[in-house]
Amino acid sequence: MQTKQDDLRQRLAALGFDVVRFARTGAVPAAGLQHWLAQGFQADMAWMERSAVKRLDPQLILPGARSVIMLGVNYWDGNEASRRPARGGDPVWARYAVYQDYHDTIKPALVAAGRVLEELFGARECDYRYYVDAGPVLERGWAERAGLGFLGKNGMLISREFGNWLLLAGILTRVEFEADERLRSEPVRAGTEARVGLLCGKCTRCIAACPTHAIPEPGLVDARRCISYQTIENKGFIPQELRPDIGRHLFGCDLCLAACPWNRFAQAGRGMLLAARFGIKELTLHELLGMTPARFADVFRGTPIKRLKLPRLLRNACVVAGNVGAGGGPAHALVAPLLRLAVHPEPMVRGHAVWAVHRIAGEKASELLNAAREAETEPAVLAEYANVAIAGWRTTHSSGR
Repeated sequence: MQTKQDDLRQRLAALGFDVVRFARTGAVPAAGLQHWLAQGFQADMAWMERSAVKRLDPQLILPGARSVIMLGVNYWDGNEASRRPARGGDPVWARYAVYQDYHDTIKPALVAAGRVLEELFGARECDYRYYVDAGPVLERGWAERAGLGFLGKNGMLISREFGNWLLLAGILTRVEFEADERLRSEPVRAGTEARVGLLCGKCTRCIAACPTHAIPEPGLVDARRCISYQTIENKGFIPQELRPDIGRHLFGCDLCLAACPWNRFAQAGRGMLLAARFGIKELTLHELLGMTPARFADVFRGTPIKRLKLPRLLRNACVVAGNVGAGGGPAHALVAPLLRLAVHPEPMVRGHAVWAVHRIAGEKASELLNAAREAETEPAVLAEYANVAIAGWRTTHSSGR
């Protein structure tokens, strides 16, 4: 006999959610989050530490919460060609970045889900709260508990049906639901809470795939070394030692996700809560290096990239240009736009442009940058000139992945 919970599951699926699962609220093991924070792996994302207590106790978010409804939106487009790396000099974008901002496209469905809760269970608006990757909620932990998937060694939730390609949202509610089963009841190591790598076996492809070695131990990502953090969350200068291994990644990185063998089972998503912006992938590096504020606003309006803002996009484009053109010499086509950026109003852009020119032009870089160097007064940019001079930037480095 179909229950009201079954009706709810069907109604939420009809709204566009590809996975709908239920978990009971309760104590959340604190050791993993506390260990991650203690290592400083959150970098300068101070909100992670400020909200840690709330993340571990749903009652501090919604007193009286009894259940968590975990929802997944599959963003795998079913295109086998998109599994392969982009062409030689093309910038690489995180897969989710070439859609309208999922926070904006999923939120209306969460509002509608709340209305369904009210209709079927008599809930009031104060009886639930919803989040889509923007609140003090351990989405992956609750998703694992609700049986959406398991926690991979790359720190991501891995679904047996959708691989690594699920966007997560959750609804905390005072309505009590029957909990769905987890994938497997026992942890990886008997007598512990450790469930990382539950269905990974001995596979460590995700760890090996990271060029900056940002996964020091299974399930833990050091944001300070993570390409996604450096190209999205970092608001300042990217450490020079990491830049070569950033390769062509202009916004985010999927390397540790894409390496997972579970992706071979991924099914194409329905796309009901997504709006593709695949034209972003057609932007050339030259276009990005020459982008104006007006063009940035026009091209990236409504996408996750908009929050990066133009200076950081140009910073990232300089790093990618330095890697794509490494060792190409002073006549390389990317040198001219980089020289223009070496006198950009933003110090962060100037500094990364200086690095890129040295990486491409080698010994001739100082001559090309002479006028810009003479006019430079910003200490951080002057440090870039000093550092590249000391390093010599012989450009025999790998140009990244």
